[in-house]
Amino acid sequence: MANQTEVFLSEQVVVLCSCALSFLGSSLIIITYMTWSDLRTTPRRLLVWLSVSDWLSAVSYAYGVGKVFHSDSVDCVVQGAISTFANTSSFFWTVAIAVYLYMFIVRSNKRGADSLVWVFHLVSWGVPLAITVAALCLDKIGYDASEVSVGWCWVKIHASDHVLWMLLTGKIWEFLAYVTLPVLYILIKRHIHIAHAALSEYRPILANSSTAQSFSSMADMKLTMIPVIFIFLRIWSTVRFILLLANSTARQHPVLVTLHGIGNTFQGAANCIMFVLFTRPIRTRLCSALCWCCPRCTSNQSTTDPTEAQAQR
Repeated sequence: MANQTEVFLSEQVVVLCSCALSFLGSSLIIITYMTWSDLRTTPRRLLVWLSVSDWLSAVSYAYGVGKVFHSDSVDCVVQGAISTFANTSSFFWTVAIAVYLYMFIVRSNKRGADSLVWVFHLVSWGVPLAITVAALCLDKIGYDASEVSVGWCWVKIHASDHVLWMLLTGKIWEFLAYVTLPVLYILIKRHIHIAHAALSEYRPILANSSTAQSFSSMADMKLTMIPVIFIFLRIWSTVRFILLLANSTARQHPVLVTLHGIGNTFQGAANCIMFVLFTRPIRTRLCSALCWCCPRCTSNQSTTDPTEAQAQR
């Protein structure tokens, strides 16, 4: 029988807070998309579907870490199945957004990028669903003794082929995302930098060039931070998985367990910070809605983010 990683109350509280922030962040992305029709670009629509996956992940993980399962109960299996599907779907949607931006920006093929949307749905929902159903039918989802989780259920730790199913239900897609996301975003950034360099001689005569340059810097920062944040959040679960393979008790260290819990549950909040709070047209509209008495909130209402404008063209 495998050892069990103890989940302390402090770890539960921290991870539950992370789940709550991710729940709120994912909900805010969905609500803003539904509220303002002029912001319904294809990239933001893909972000909404990613947020649906992150929303499901946050809810299922919150239930698991709040209860801290100790056996293969029915709710353990249900929670494990939902989190497996949602977490795997989140990987696919994250990569799908990068592929869309690559096709749209680097290849300058908006029609080709838009034609991939149905493929994204087929793959990002279909593959995780097929894997989850297969794992359920073969009785692989259940109690994992928190050895590669933080109280929630995933792949049964006592299954003889648990490593294979951990790879199929998440880790192999996580590893692929680690490679794919940096490559695609580096190519996108390189293309944008080349385009900016080609226009550099005209910048002195352009109106509001300083404002445009600040917008460009913000867009550039986003392209840099997307893969960095993804890897930083997900790397802790990967470290614990590798330590499990090495049979190292370091995987049970409270700090590592806490970082794993935050990393697996904070993606929705991170996306909200990047694409809502750091996106000026949405931020100013939220400011107008929540702080209607503040004149500064409405003064910049008409200002647009060049990344949003580019996506709408």
